Amino acid sequence: MPFLFCNINDVCNFASRNDYSYWLSTPALMPMDMAPITGRALEPYISRCTVCEGPAMAIAVHSQTTDVPSCPQGWISLWKGFSFVMFTSAGSEGAGQALASPGSCLEEFRASPFIECHGRGTCNYYSNSYSFWLASLNPERMFRKPIPSTVKAGELEKIISRCQVCMKRRH
Repeated sequence: MPFLFCNINDVCNFASRNDYSYWLSTPALMPMDMAPITGRALEPYISRCTVCEGPAMAIAVHSQTTDVPSCPQGWISLWKGFSFVMFTSAGSEGAGQALASPGSCLEEFRASPFIECHGRGTCNYYSNSYSFWLASLNPERMFRKPIPSTVKAGELEKIISRCQVCMKRRH
């Protein structure tokens, strides 16, 4: 639980509520018994990142097709990925970011890209957690009523919008 809560009396509490936190996960497979994971055993499941400062702002560009979009003229590519919108979980919990944010373009597609952790120190993938991805659209049907469908594993990358993160080229 990476946060604490404070009241108007200048009293703060750490890990004393049943709060939730969500972490970008790795592709590591969960234990077969699906038991909640705690402590150091969590390390293989939590993604690591490096924050870098670039010479210019980065943006994400989404195609709403399965084709990777081009960067605007005068911009360079940093990475290509899949268009991630948001996730939800228990009750009204959830989060996302602006589609212009580089965080909306994940390099790998995974149906469950986040692991949920509880204030009691346990983490797992739960059946009430959902990830939302920008769908690829047929340009011929873009402004028509969508046709509902269910897509299974192995076919998912064929319906997820592709994206590219771009940075303005320095002159």
